Amino acid sequence: MAITDIPEYAHLTEADVLALGAELDAIRRDIEADRGERDARYIRNTIRLHRGLELAGRAMIFGAGKRKMWWAGAVTLGVSKIIDNMELGHNVMHGQWDWMNDPEIHSTSWEWDNTDPSAHWKHTHNYIHHKYTNVLGMDDDVGYGLLRVTRDQRWRPFYYGNLAYNLLLALAFEYGVAIQHLELGKVAAGKHDKEKFQQDLRDVGKKIGKQVAKDYVAYPALVGGVTRSRRSVRKAITAALLANVIRNVWTNAVIFCGHFPDGAEKFTKQDVDSETQGEWYLRQMLGSANFKAGPVLGFMSGNLSYQIEHHIFPDLPSNRLPEISIRVQALCDKYDLPYTTGSFPVQYAKSWRTIAKLSLPDKYLTDTADNAPETASEARFKTHAEERLVSTVDPVTGRRKGLRTAIARVRDRRSVRASV
Repeated sequence: MAITDIPEYAHLTEADVLALGAELDAIRRDIEADRGERDARYIRNTIRLHRGLELAGRAMIFGAGKRKMWWAGAVTLGVSKIIDNMELGHNVMHGQWDWMNDPEIHSTSWEWDNTDPSAHWKHTHNYIHHKYTNVLGMDDDVGYGLLRVTRDQRWRPFYYGNLAYNLLLALAFEYGVAIQHLELGKVAAGKHDKEKFQQDLRDVGKKIGKQVAKDYVAYPALVGGVTRSRRSVRKAITAALLANVIRNVWTNAVIFCGHFPDGAEKFTKQDVDSETQGEWYLRQMLGSANFKAGPVLGFMSGNLSYQIEHHIFPDLPSNRLPEISIRVQALCDKYDLPYTTGSFPVQYAKSWRTIAKLSLPDKYLTDTADNAPETASEARFKTHAEERLVSTVDPVTGRRKGLRTAIARVRDRRSVRASV
């Protein structure tokens, strides 16, 4: 089962969690005090780049009758949509740039190039997901109501389609996100507010209509009017379709790398409203995963290659996450906590492996529900040697020995048993 007692799983005492929270609070204060012109210049340059790429991509599509121009236009437009989705929409609507007091770059006024209305997204993502991160039954992002991503979700024959569902979700990710706020599961069960659902449905319909009209009607009509060619109209439509698919698949990959690889833990339903700030920080650290990235990959992911840091500080500017990560890693070393990271291909492959594996009934799975790569709990450490899950200090090195050391011991024991 998922983690029930988070501090116990982390091998931390109440005083440890309080101290960890204080040190993370100090990081926040330092970054907030240092925000300034270089950060404002970064976001404004990002907006200029996005708009320039969108203009260039749409201009190239006028020549889409030639295959090279079609590909160039579609890919360039796709990249601009990725920047709009990841580095702009996601981060601006988190309030990362509200401190600038610029009405054009503010979480209350920003609308993105996506089928999900910004107001809906801010509720399902900023509030539900970030408050209840990976809490089963409370965070809808755990499987998106479609996928089985932990053994805590009871297997049903429906999950045989796990891989197919995720492929479809990746290709049409913006539509999956758009309907998430509608909570169709509650609608099917009759547990919804009919008036609110009707309003939300109208909002989603209007936003989808606006996006479809822009990408697949208005702009192709403009191309056809200029080129006087029906073939050019068809090419403009397919180029826009490919651009949206590029954005959708990339967004899906980045998000899944941060939430579903090994080490991104899940938590049982609990009263998170009573959490201290330190306990909330700790849950974010244990429930998120990073992937290694240079400047380009980091930028194209909206700096969500630093998903751990983003979950700890969702409203701090994304361009500051690389420097924040250095201090967070130091705290993980100090408290002997895991810092879950890996290469982008490896993290994404682990996510797909979990989705594939959990499409099968539990009887075909070899790991226990408490000690599987994608699911863990404090019970994984319940042996005669580690009955009390608290950290100790190595008398020789003076280093703390806690969760990260305990996980390594469990892996070592499993390796020994496997080799016998």
